Amino acid sequence: MVFKQQVEAFRERRLAAVAGQGLSEPPPDGGFVCLRAVAILVLFGAAFGYLEAAVVSYLRIVHEPARRHFYPDRRSGELFPLLTLEQVRTAGPEQQRTLLIEIGREAATMLMLAAIALALARNARQWTAAFAIAFGVWDIVFYACLKLLLGWPPSLFTWDILFLIPAPWVGPVIAPVLVSLAMIAGGIWCLWREEAGRPLQIGLWNALGVLLGALVIVLSFTLDYRNIMARGMPHPFHWGVFGLGMAIGAASYGRTATRRTGSNTITPAPAPRGMRLR
Repeated sequence: MVFKQQVEAFRERRLAAVAGQGLSEPPPDGGFVCLRAVAILVLFGAAFGYLEAAVVSYLRIVHEPARRHFYPDRRSGELFPLLTLEQVRTAGPEQQRTLLIEIGREAATMLMLAAIALALARNARQWTAAFAIAFGVWDIVFYACLKLLLGWPPSLFTWDILFLIPAPWVGPVIAPVLVSLAMIAGGIWCLWREEAGRPLQIGLWNALGVLLGALVIVLSFTLDYRNIMARGMPHPFHWGVFGLGMAIGAASYGRTATRRTGSNTITPAPAPRGMRLR
C-alpha cells in the first residue's frame, strides 16, 4: 500500500513537471509496452525459425533419393543444381505433390508472420514494423537452427534457395541475414517512436524509396533464375545490385527515421494508441 502511494506521488510530481515545461504527457508505460511487443515478436520469430529449420530437415530427407538419382556425383548437403520441373515429373507424383506442398508452406509462412504482426498492431505503420521484426528474427534463427541440426550452411557465403515464389530466389546466406538485421533494426526503431508519442511520418517519396529498395534486393536474388531452373550452378552473386537496393532502402528509411516531428513538443497518440497488450 505504501509502495502504491509512493508511485502515485511520483506520477503526480512527474505530471506537474511536464506541465510546467509545456509538454504533453507521453503514453503511460510506453517503453514497457514496446518492449513487451518486441519480446513477443522475438519469441514467436525464434520459435517459428526453429520449426522452419525442422521442416526443412525433413524435406531434405524426402528429396534426397530423387536428387541422388539424377545427380549421383553431388555431395551431400549441396543444394545445386536444382531438380528441373521435368525431373520432378519423372520422379513420380509424390515428388510433384511435395513441391506443391513446399510452395504452399512458403505462402503459409508469410501469412503467419503477417498474422502475428496484425495481432499486435493498431495501424499500418505498426503492422509493417512488427512484420519486419518477426520476419528478421525468423530468418536469422532459421539459419542458426539449420547449422545446429544439419551442420549447414558451412559458411555465411554458402548459397541457398531463399524462396520459390514466383521463381527461385537464390543467394549467399549472408545476403538475407543482412536484410533481416536491417528489418529488425528499422522495426524496433519504428515501434519505439510510436510508444514515445513521436510516430514516424513517412512521406510518399520515402515510402516509394523503401519499396524500390526492396524490389531491387529481390531482383538481385532472382536475376539468375533462368540458369538455376535449367540445372545450372549459381553465377556470381550480383552484389552491386544487392548493395544498391540496400542503400536505396536505408537512405529512404533513414530520412524518415531521423526527421524531427516537432521542437520540444511531445505529441502523444490518442487512446487507445500504440501496441497496448492486455
